[in-house]
Amino acid sequence: MIRRVAVFGATGSIGTSALDVIARHPQRLRASVLAAGSNVSALIALCATHRPDHAVIADPSGLTALRSGLRAAGLATQAHAGMAALDALAVDAEACDTVVAAIVGAAGLDSTLAALRAGKRVLLANKESLVLAGDLMMRAAREAGAVIVPIDSEHNAIHQCLPADGDRSGVARIVLTASGGPFRGRDRAALAEVTPAQAVAHPKWSMGPKISVDSATLMNKGLELIEAHHLFATPSERLDVLVHPQSLVHSLVEFIDGSTLAQLGLPDMRTALAVGLGSPERIASGVSGLDLLQHGRLDFEAPDTDTFPCLALARAALIAGGTAPALLNAANEVAVSAFLQGRIRFLAIPALVEHVLAALPTLPADSLDVLRDADAQARRAAGQAIDSGVVH
Repeated sequence: MIRRVAVFGATGSIGTSALDVIARHPQRLRASVLAAGSNVSALIALCATHRPDHAVIADPSGLTALRSGLRAAGLATQAHAGMAALDALAVDAEACDTVVAAIVGAAGLDSTLAALRAGKRVLLANKESLVLAGDLMMRAAREAGAVIVPIDSEHNAIHQCLPADGDRSGVARIVLTASGGPFRGRDRAALAEVTPAQAVAHPKWSMGPKISVDSATLMNKGLELIEAHHLFATPSERLDVLVHPQSLVHSLVEFIDGSTLAQLGLPDMRTALAVGLGSPERIASGVSGLDLLQHGRLDFEAPDTDTFPCLALARAALIAGGTAPALLNAANEVAVSAFLQGRIRFLAIPALVEHVLAALPTLPADSLDVLRDADAQARRAAGQAIDSGVVH
Protein backbone atom coordinates (compact mmCIF):
# COMPACT_ATOMS: atom_id res chain seq x y z
CA MET A 1 0.00 0.00 0.00
CA ILE A 2 1.36 3.41 -0.99
CA ARG A 3 1.69 5.95 1.80
CA ARG A 4 0.00 9.24 0.93
CA VAL A 5 2.20 11.96 2.36
CA ALA A 6 1.26 15.58 3.06
CA VAL A 7 4.33 17.82 3.13
CA PHE A 8 3.59 20.98 5.13
CA GLY A 9 6.40 23.45 4.51
CA ALA A 10 7.14 21.90 1.11
CA THR A 11 9.30 24.74 -0.22
CA GLY A 12 11.62 24.81 2.82
CA SER A 13 14.77 22.79 3.35
CA ILE A 14 13.02 19.96 5.22
CA GLY A 15 10.18 19.87 2.72
CA THR A 16 12.42 19.64 -0.32
CA SER A 17 14.49 16.91 1.37
CA ALA A 18 11.31 14.97 2.13
CA LEU A 19 10.19 15.25 -1.48
CA ASP A 20 13.58 14.01 -2.65
CA VAL A 21 13.18 10.85 -0.54
CA ILE A 22 9.55 10.38 -1.62
CA ALA A 23 10.50 10.63 -5.30
CA ARG A 24 13.02 7.80 -4.84
CA HIS A 25 10.25 5.37 -3.83
CA PRO A 26 7.26 5.76 -6.17
CA GLN A 27 6.09 2.21 -5.38
CA ARG A 28 5.62 2.95 -1.69
CA LEU A 29 5.39 6.75 -1.25
CA ARG A 30 3.39 9.54 -2.90
CA ALA A 31 3.28 13.27 -2.16
CA SER A 32 -0.49 13.78 -2.04
CA VAL A 33 -0.59 17.26 -0.43
CA LEU A 34 1.95 20.08 -0.75
CA ALA A 35 1.71 23.24 1.35
CA ALA A 36 3.75 26.43 1.39
CA GLY A 37 3.58 29.79 3.10
CA SER A 38 3.60 32.47 0.42
CA ASN A 39 5.92 31.32 -2.39
CA VAL A 40 3.34 30.51 -5.06
CA SER A 41 5.78 30.02 -7.93
CA ALA A 42 7.91 27.55 -5.97
CA LEU A 43 4.81 25.62 -4.92
CA ILE A 44 3.58 25.40 -8.52
CA ALA A 45 6.99 24.13 -9.63
CA LEU A 46 6.89 21.40 -6.99
CA CYS A 47 3.37 20.46 -8.03
CA ALA A 48 4.52 20.12 -11.64
CA THR A 49 7.17 17.64 -10.50
CA HIS A 50 5.25 15.66 -7.89
CA ARG A 51 1.62 16.05 -9.09
CA PRO A 52 -0.14 16.07 -5.71
CA ASP A 53 -3.92 15.94 -5.32
CA HIS A 54 -3.93 19.15 -3.27
CA ALA A 55 -1.79 22.28 -3.00
CA VAL A 56 -2.20 24.82 -0.19
CA ILE A 57 -0.82 28.34 0.02
CA ALA A 58 -1.09 29.65 3.56
CA ASP A 59 -1.36 33.27 2.42
CA PRO A 60 -4.93 33.63 1.08
CA SER A 61 -3.85 36.39 -1.31
CA GLY A 62 -1.95 33.77 -3.32
CA LEU A 63 -4.95 31.57 -4.11
CA THR A 64 -5.79 33.12 -7.49
CA ALA A 65 -2.19 32.88 -8.69
CA LEU A 66 -1.91 29.31 -7.42
CA ARG A 67 -5.11 28.21 -9.12
CA SER A 68 -4.21 29.84 -12.45
CA GLY A 69 -0.63 28.52 -12.30
CA LEU A 70 -1.78 24.96 -11.71
CA ARG A 71 -4.26 25.26 -14.57
CA ALA A 72 -1.61 26.69 -16.91
CA ALA A 73 0.66 23.75 -16.07
CA GLY A 74 -2.11 21.33 -17.00
CA LEU A 75 -2.34 19.92 -13.49
CA ALA A 76 -5.45 18.48 -11.87
CA THR A 77 -4.15 19.50 -8.43
CA GLN A 78 -6.81 21.25 -6.35
CA ALA A 79 -5.80 24.69 -5.04
CA HIS A 80 -6.53 25.77 -1.45
CA ALA A 81 -5.55 28.75 0.68
CA GLY A 82 -5.40 29.64 4.36
CA MET A 83 -4.49 27.80 7.53
CA ALA A 84 -8.02 26.39 7.95
CA ALA A 85 -7.63 24.58 4.62
CA LEU A 86 -4.33 23.18 5.84
CA ASP A 87 -5.95 21.89 9.03
CA ALA A 88 -8.81 20.33 7.05
CA LEU A 89 -6.43 18.44 4.77
CA ALA A 90 -4.40 17.27 7.77
CA VAL A 91 -7.55 15.61 9.09
CA ASP A 92 -8.90 14.32 5.76
CA ALA A 93 -8.49 10.53 5.61
CA GLU A 94 -8.53 10.52 1.81
CA ALA A 95 -6.00 13.33 1.43
CA CYS A 96 -3.18 11.76 3.44
CA ASP A 97 -2.22 9.18 6.02
CA THR A 98 1.19 10.69 6.81
CA VAL A 99 2.09 14.33 7.51
CA VAL A 100 5.55 15.86 7.33
CA ALA A 101 5.15 18.78 9.76
CA ALA A 102 7.87 21.17 8.61
CA ILE A 103 6.25 24.61 8.90
CA VAL A 104 8.68 26.86 10.76
CA GLY A 105 7.71 28.37 14.10
CA ALA A 106 4.48 28.43 16.10
CA ALA A 107 2.54 28.75 12.82
CA GLY A 108 2.86 24.99 12.44
CA LEU A 109 1.04 24.15 15.66
CA ASP A 110 -2.58 23.97 14.45
CA SER A 111 -2.02 21.68 11.47
CA THR A 112 0.29 19.41 13.46
CA LEU A 113 -2.22 19.14 16.31
CA ALA A 114 -5.03 18.49 13.81
CA ALA A 115 -3.06 15.63 12.25
CA LEU A 116 -2.35 14.11 15.66
CA ARG A 117 -5.98 14.31 16.73
CA ALA A 118 -6.90 12.55 13.49
CA GLY A 119 -4.58 9.68 14.38
CA LYS A 120 -2.16 10.33 11.51
CA ARG A 121 1.47 9.33 11.26
CA VAL A 122 3.32 12.61 11.88
CA LEU A 123 6.93 13.18 10.92
CA LEU A 124 7.63 16.05 13.28
CA ALA A 125 10.17 18.58 12.07
CA ASN A 126 8.47 21.59 13.68
CA LYS A 127 10.09 21.74 17.11
CA GLU A 128 8.42 25.01 18.07
CA SER A 129 4.95 23.45 18.18
CA LEU A 130 6.17 20.82 20.63
CA VAL A 131 7.93 23.45 22.73
CA LEU A 132 4.79 25.58 22.78
CA ALA A 133 2.27 22.84 23.54
CA GLY A 134 4.19 19.62 24.20
CA ASP A 135 1.91 18.18 26.88
CA LEU A 136 -1.21 18.79 24.79
CA MET A 137 0.35 17.35 21.65
CA MET A 138 1.61 14.19 23.32
CA ARG A 139 -1.76 13.68 24.99
CA ALA A 140 -3.53 14.13 21.64
CA ALA A 141 -1.23 11.55 20.05
CA ARG A 142 -1.88 9.01 22.81
CA GLU A 143 -5.65 9.49 22.75
CA ALA A 144 -5.94 9.21 18.95
CA GLY A 145 -3.33 6.50 18.47
CA ALA A 146 -1.21 8.82 16.31
CA VAL A 147 2.44 7.95 15.64
CA ILE A 148 5.08 10.65 16.05
CA VAL A 149 8.43 10.12 14.36
CA PRO A 150 10.83 12.99 15.18
CA ILE A 151 12.73 14.34 12.18
CA ASP A 152 15.24 16.59 13.93
CA SER A 153 18.46 14.68 13.39
CA GLU A 154 19.11 14.52 17.13
CA HIS A 155 15.69 13.24 18.14
CA ASN A 156 15.57 10.87 15.22
CA ALA A 157 18.90 9.46 16.41
CA ILE A 158 17.47 8.95 19.91
CA HIS A 159 14.36 7.38 18.37
CA GLN A 160 16.61 4.89 16.59
CA CYS A 161 18.68 4.11 19.71
CA LEU A 162 15.80 3.56 22.15
CA PRO A 163 14.13 0.14 22.49
CA ALA A 164 11.41 -0.32 19.88
CA ASP A 165 8.96 -1.64 22.48
CA GLY A 166 8.88 1.74 24.23
CA ASP A 167 10.44 0.47 27.48
CA ARG A 168 12.46 3.32 29.04
CA SER A 169 13.26 1.61 32.35
CA GLY A 170 16.84 0.87 31.30
CA VAL A 171 17.63 4.39 30.10
CA ALA A 172 19.97 6.38 32.35
CA ARG A 173 20.58 9.48 30.25
CA ILE A 174 19.93 11.00 26.84
CA VAL A 175 22.66 13.16 25.29
CA LEU A 176 21.91 15.56 22.45
CA THR A 177 24.82 16.64 20.29
CA ALA A 178 25.30 20.15 18.93
CA SER A 179 27.60 21.32 16.18
CA GLY A 180 28.33 24.49 18.12
CA GLY A 181 27.21 26.60 15.17
CA PRO A 182 29.32 29.10 13.20
CA PHE A 183 30.65 30.88 16.31
CA ARG A 184 31.92 27.95 18.36
CA GLY A 185 35.00 28.92 20.36
CA ARG A 186 34.37 32.66 20.27
CA ASP A 187 33.82 34.75 23.40
CA ARG A 188 31.03 37.26 23.95
CA ALA A 189 33.17 40.23 22.90
CA ALA A 190 33.77 38.61 19.51
CA LEU A 191 30.02 38.26 18.96
CA ALA A 192 29.15 41.92 19.47
CA GLU A 193 29.21 42.81 15.76
CA VAL A 194 27.99 39.53 14.25
CA THR A 195 25.89 40.05 11.11
CA PRO A 196 22.84 38.06 9.98
CA ALA A 197 24.81 36.76 6.99
CA GLN A 198 27.47 35.36 9.32
CA ALA A 199 24.87 33.83 11.65
CA VAL A 200 23.06 31.90 8.91
CA ALA A 201 26.29 30.45 7.47
CA HIS A 202 26.11 27.12 9.30
CA PRO A 203 29.31 25.08 8.99
CA LYS A 204 27.61 21.68 8.57
CA TRP A 205 23.87 21.82 7.90
CA SER A 206 21.86 23.46 5.13
CA MET A 207 18.92 25.07 6.94
CA GLY A 208 16.56 28.02 6.77
CA PRO A 209 17.49 31.38 8.31
CA LYS A 210 15.48 31.02 11.53
CA ILE A 211 16.86 27.64 12.54
CA SER A 212 20.35 28.69 11.44
CA VAL A 213 20.29 31.66 13.82
CA ASP A 214 18.93 29.40 16.56
CA SER A 215 21.89 27.10 15.96
CA ALA A 216 24.27 30.06 16.20
CA THR A 217 22.82 31.11 19.58
CA LEU A 218 22.44 27.48 20.80
CA MET A 219 18.72 28.18 21.29
CA ASN A 220 18.10 25.40 18.79
CA LYS A 221 19.65 22.95 21.24
CA GLY A 222 17.64 24.45 24.07
CA LEU A 223 14.42 23.95 22.14
CA GLU A 224 15.53 20.39 21.42
CA LEU A 225 16.00 19.74 25.16
CA ILE A 226 12.36 20.69 25.72
CA GLU A 227 11.34 18.64 22.71
CA ALA A 228 13.24 15.59 23.99
CA HIS A 229 11.56 15.92 27.39
CA HIS A 230 8.15 15.54 25.73
CA LEU A 231 9.01 13.01 23.05
CA PHE A 232 10.83 10.61 25.33
CA ALA A 233 9.17 11.37 28.70
CA THR A 234 12.55 12.23 30.19
CA PRO A 235 13.13 14.79 32.98
CA SER A 236 15.58 17.66 32.60
CA GLU A 237 18.18 16.15 34.92
CA ARG A 238 18.55 13.15 32.58
CA LEU A 239 19.01 15.28 29.45
CA ASP A 240 22.45 16.56 28.51
CA VAL A 241 24.12 18.37 25.62
CA LEU A 242 27.58 17.85 24.14
CA VAL A 243 29.13 19.98 21.41
CA HIS A 244 30.36 17.75 18.59
CA PRO A 245 31.69 19.92 15.74
CA GLN A 246 31.93 17.13 13.14
CA SER A 247 28.12 16.56 13.32
CA LEU A 248 28.55 12.85 12.65
CA VAL A 249 27.26 11.53 15.99
CA HIS A 250 23.69 12.81 16.08
CA SER A 251 22.83 11.83 19.68
CA LEU A 252 23.50 9.16 22.28
CA VAL A 253 21.48 7.11 24.75
CA GLU A 254 23.18 5.86 27.91
CA PHE A 255 21.73 2.83 29.68
CA ILE A 256 21.88 1.77 33.32
CA ASP A 257 24.20 -1.13 32.49
CA GLY A 258 26.91 1.28 31.31
CA SER A 259 26.23 0.81 27.60
CA THR A 260 25.89 3.85 25.34
CA LEU A 261 24.30 3.64 21.91
CA ALA A 262 24.89 6.36 19.34
CA GLN A 263 23.53 6.97 15.84
CA LEU A 264 26.09 8.20 13.30
CA GLY A 265 25.73 9.46 9.77
CA LEU A 266 26.53 12.30 7.43
CA PRO A 267 24.77 15.61 8.22
CA ASP A 268 21.86 15.27 5.80
CA MET A 269 18.19 15.47 6.85
CA ARG A 270 17.21 12.87 4.25
CA THR A 271 18.45 10.11 6.55
CA ALA A 272 16.01 11.01 9.32
CA LEU A 273 13.22 11.53 6.79
CA ALA A 274 13.83 8.11 5.27
CA VAL A 275 13.55 6.57 8.75
CA GLY A 276 10.20 8.27 9.23
CA LEU A 277 8.84 7.66 5.75
CA GLY A 278 9.92 4.03 5.48
CA SER A 279 9.53 2.78 9.05
CA PRO A 280 9.44 0.03 10.15
CA GLU A 281 11.55 -0.83 7.09
CA ARG A 282 14.79 0.87 6.07
CA ILE A 283 14.67 2.61 2.69
CA ALA A 284 17.30 4.39 0.60
CA SER A 285 17.60 8.10 1.37
CA GLY A 286 20.13 9.20 -1.24
CA VAL A 287 22.71 9.80 1.51
CA SER A 288 26.07 8.03 1.31
CA GLY A 289 27.30 5.78 4.07
CA LEU A 290 29.75 7.10 6.66
CA ASP A 291 33.45 6.53 5.97
CA LEU A 292 35.06 6.90 9.39
CA LEU A 293 38.55 6.48 7.96
CA GLN A 294 37.96 9.51 5.78
CA HIS A 295 36.58 11.62 8.61
CA GLY A 296 39.20 10.50 11.08
CA ARG A 297 38.30 11.88 14.48
CA LEU A 298 35.31 12.67 16.64
CA ASP A 299 35.59 15.54 19.13
CA PHE A 300 33.30 16.44 22.03
CA GLU A 301 33.23 19.38 24.41
CA ALA A 302 30.91 20.99 26.93
CA PRO A 303 28.69 23.82 25.65
CA ASP A 304 29.76 27.35 26.64
CA THR A 305 26.59 28.62 28.30
CA ASP A 306 28.27 31.85 29.44
CA THR A 307 28.86 32.93 25.85
CA PHE A 308 25.68 31.29 24.58
CA PRO A 309 23.12 31.71 27.40
CA CYS A 310 20.11 30.64 25.32
CA LEU A 311 20.76 27.00 26.18
CA ALA A 312 20.60 27.74 29.91
CA LEU A 313 17.48 29.88 29.43
CA ALA A 314 15.74 27.00 27.66
CA ARG A 315 16.67 24.52 30.38
CA ALA A 316 15.36 26.92 33.02
CA ALA A 317 12.08 27.24 31.09
CA LEU A 318 11.82 23.45 30.88
CA ILE A 319 12.31 23.13 34.64
CA ALA A 320 9.80 25.93 35.32
CA GLY A 321 7.24 24.20 33.11
CA GLY A 322 3.75 25.56 32.52
CA THR A 323 3.73 28.42 30.04
CA ALA A 324 7.46 29.18 30.42
CA PRO A 325 8.51 27.24 27.28
CA ALA A 326 5.79 29.03 25.28
CA LEU A 327 7.10 32.40 26.51
CA LEU A 328 10.66 31.38 25.65
CA ASN A 329 9.73 30.24 22.15
CA ALA A 330 7.65 33.33 21.29
CA ALA A 331 10.26 35.76 22.58
CA ASN A 332 12.96 33.94 20.64
CA GLU A 333 10.94 34.02 17.40
CA VAL A 334 10.49 37.79 17.74
CA ALA A 335 14.17 38.27 18.63
CA VAL A 336 15.47 36.21 15.70
CA SER A 337 13.17 38.00 13.27
CA ALA A 338 14.35 41.38 14.57
CA PHE A 339 18.00 40.31 14.28
CA LEU A 340 17.55 39.10 10.71
CA GLN A 341 15.95 42.47 9.89
CA GLY A 342 18.93 44.31 11.40
CA ARG A 343 16.86 45.84 14.21
CA ILE A 344 18.78 44.29 17.11
CA ARG A 345 22.27 42.90 17.65
CA PHE A 346 23.11 39.22 17.89
CA LEU A 347 23.77 39.42 21.64
CA ALA A 348 20.37 41.05 22.14
CA ILE A 349 18.63 37.76 21.25
CA PRO A 350 19.27 36.04 24.61
CA ALA A 351 18.87 39.38 26.41
CA LEU A 352 15.39 39.81 24.93
CA VAL A 353 14.35 36.26 25.80
CA GLU A 354 15.58 36.68 29.37
CA HIS A 355 13.74 40.01 29.65
CA VAL A 356 10.43 38.48 28.56
CA LEU A 357 10.78 35.46 30.85
CA ALA A 358 11.41 37.80 33.80
CA ALA A 359 8.59 40.18 32.88
CA LEU A 360 5.77 37.67 32.45
CA PRO A 361 4.36 35.14 34.93
CA THR A 362 4.54 31.41 34.37
CA LEU A 363 1.07 29.88 34.53
CA PRO A 364 -0.20 26.28 34.38
CA ALA A 365 -0.40 25.20 30.73
CA ASP A 366 -3.79 23.53 31.05
CA SER A 367 -5.33 24.56 27.74
CA LEU A 368 -4.44 25.67 24.25
CA ASP A 369 -6.10 29.03 24.93
CA VAL A 370 -3.77 29.64 27.87
CA LEU A 371 -0.76 28.76 25.73
CA ARG A 372 -1.90 30.99 22.86
CA ASP A 373 -2.39 33.85 25.29
CA ALA A 374 1.10 33.32 26.73
CA ASP A 375 2.51 33.26 23.19
CA ALA A 376 0.72 36.52 22.33
CA GLN A 377 1.80 38.24 25.56
CA ALA A 378 5.42 37.24 25.00
CA ARG A 379 5.37 38.59 21.44
CA ARG A 380 3.91 41.89 22.63
CA ALA A 381 6.43 42.19 25.47
CA ALA A 382 9.32 41.38 23.14
CA GLY A 383 8.14 43.89 20.54
CA GLN A 384 7.75 46.61 23.17
CA ALA A 385 11.22 45.91 24.55
CA ILE A 386 12.70 46.31 21.08
CA ASP A 387 10.70 49.46 20.26
CA SER A 388 11.57 51.10 23.60
CA GLY A 389 15.27 50.25 23.30
CA VAL A 390 15.33 48.05 26.41
CA VAL A 391 17.35 45.68 24.23
CA HIS A 392 19.05 46.72 21.02
